[in-house]
Amino acid sequence: MIKSILDNDLYKFTMQMAVLELFPKAEAEYRFTNRGSQRFSEEFIKKLRRVIDEEISGLRLTEDEYHWLDEECPFLKPMYLEYLKNFRFKPEEVEVCLSREKDLDMRIKGPWHSTILWEIVLMAAVSELYFTTIEKDWNDSKKSSGTSKPVLEAYGEKILEIGKFLEENGCLFSEFGTRRRRSFELHDQVMKNLIQIKTLTGTSNVYFAKKYGVKPIGTVGHEWIMGTSALVGLRYANRFAFENWVEVYKGDLGIALTDTFGSEVFFKDMDLKLSKIYDGFRHDSGDPLAFVDRVIEHYRKMGIDPMKKLIVFSDALDAETAVRLKKYCHGKINCSFGIGTSLTNNSEFFRESPPLNMVIKLYRINGIPVVKLSDSPEKETGERDALRVANYIAGRKGLDE
Repeated sequence: MIKSILDNDLYKFTMQMAVLELFPKAEAEYRFTNRGSQRFSEEFIKKLRRVIDEEISGLRLTEDEYHWLDEECPFLKPMYLEYLKNFRFKPEEVEVCLSREKDLDMRIKGPWHSTILWEIVLMAAVSELYFTTIEKDWNDSKKSSGTSKPVLEAYGEKILEIGKFLEENGCLFSEFGTRRRRSFELHDQVMKNLIQIKTLTGTSNVYFAKKYGVKPIGTVGHEWIMGTSALVGLRYANRFAFENWVEVYKGDLGIALTDTFGSEVFFKDMDLKLSKIYDGFRHDSGDPLAFVDRVIEHYRKMGIDPMKKLIVFSDALDAETAVRLKKYCHGKINCSFGIGTSLTNNSEFFRESPPLNMVIKLYRINGIPVVKLSDSPEKETGERDALRVANYIAGRKGLDE
């Protein structure tokens, strides 16, 4: 299910390097959250444990992969590549069990620099296992696509259709679908078809970037800012996090994620220096059209031409939404799109078998609870009291609200 140590998103590696450099002694805890209605089984738990203990634990960086990273990702420092060459997943860092409600209880604990690589590989394994042990009917082509063609072939045609629609409308996009893919094999089929599309700019999956000769795409995730809030300070966590990112990457990987504690808090922290250094902002929650207007307002207030900057949209996108956003941004600001689940687990194609709605989020750093507030209330994560304090400090709610 996980074919290589590089079968992971690029931003996990870039954050791992930054954690090693600035917070090498930090201890982390992550937790799995199932936002959907699907339930699991004891058989599923046993198979997931086997995948963790026997498959993922055996992954290691090959010489070929080492040299490819050295050439294609010059922002990754030699000392980090040596660390990655010696890196091994530690199964003892992952606890899995079935709850009374037949839900998956999964927690990851250990050094932050070590546990940081688990999130994407575990989510990909959970998704594929679910669709091979619990919900299996999707592999019947008539029940999924309504055609007699093999599922992979029919799905490839669907993805090519989506890609051509994006290309015809001039949408620059990357494939971001590793974490909720239906299977590795289907993900591979997606990439085989997408490389025919001229407006594909790359993929977040480093393994497929290498295999298909496209650019690995990724910068930073919420956990970098969440972790910084516990280690450096909550009130100006965005500013501390992005200043530290510049310290590590010196201007490379310059797309700033905006919604960890709500975008209004982010814009207050994003001063003139950071606004000039960073190439653009990533939208991952809330009203995207209102976000475009707010970003343009921010840049103009700073005396920066918005047409020299970029918005990357990545919030549960499909092709139609991307085209609508492209038209709205036209002539105002540049934009590109990170499209995930609708490429690797399309609910329109698998009509009777929707993808899992799940996340794995950072929960504590050095025993201190961390939170994600987001611009969409349903995406908030963290302990209740920690959320109350964070919302209060961010000026979003009173302590009693």
